[in-house]
Amino acid sequence: MKILGIDPGMAIVGYSVIEYNGEKPVLLHSGSIQTSKDKSESARLLEIFEDMGVIVEKYKPDVCAIEKLFFFRNQTTVMPVAHARGVILTVLEKFNIPTFEYTPIEVKQVLTGYGRADKKEVEHMVKISLGVNTLPKLDDTVDSIAIAICHTRSNMVK
Repeated sequence: MKILGIDPGMAIVGYSVIEYNGEKPVLLHSGSIQTSKDKSESARLLEIFEDMGVIVEKYKPDVCAIEKLFFFRNQTTVMPVAHARGVILTVLEKFNIPTFEYTPIEVKQVLTGYGRADKKEVEHMVKISLGVNTLPKLDDTVDSIAIAICHTRSNMVK
């Protein structure tokens, strides 16, 4: 099973593709879609839409695990992130990709056993889960991997 993990955002969308056969997840690809603050919001959303379409066509995921918005401290970023997430969900629907949503607390709980774990603890568990020593530099990309791994441990995969 190929799982597309997505950490949505307006400036950066982290994504990853993992293969999971019931044992250890294998990272096939990861990266980010980065949009320029110099562009209009609609141009940035179109860029996310088009790039996400290319990613789905290229990697042909069976399912997608995406971060669910549940609470934002910074009210100035919640709407653009929600818009970007909506565009991503539209692409996934267009390609008939079943989508599963996980809050950051759920991802941390599943990976570390503690819903308030910090970034370093999550990164450490992602490394252990994949059996690797290094991860991508961008937090958004690492978060997308964590979201995909979280899905491998959900009841939806069993």
